[in-house]
Amino acid sequence: MSHTCHATACGVPIPPTMWGCKRHWFMVPIAIRNAIWKAYRPGQCDDKRPSRAYCEAARAAVIAVATKENRTPDTTLYDFFLSHPELLGER
Repeated sequence: MSHTCHATACGVPIPPTMWGCKRHWFMVPIAIRNAIWKAYRPGQCDDKRPSRAYCEAARAAVIAVATKENRTPDTTLYDFFLSHPELLGER
């Protein structure tokens, strides 16, 4: 399965362990980057069961980058997981 940067409208291929491409990752405020790494669980992209904390932090990253790029943030992926708590893999 291909994995691409989670920033709105970015299609750069990245490893599944990463949230975004280098350009977009460094646009994310450090506190949000730290929250993403703290909540990241190896294998969550394989089993499709990210934690609530990861989804909230990653959603905030999407919004932060979209704001800097003057785009409407696409938080569809994280909104889906957050609205279906039975799909979340809690730590």
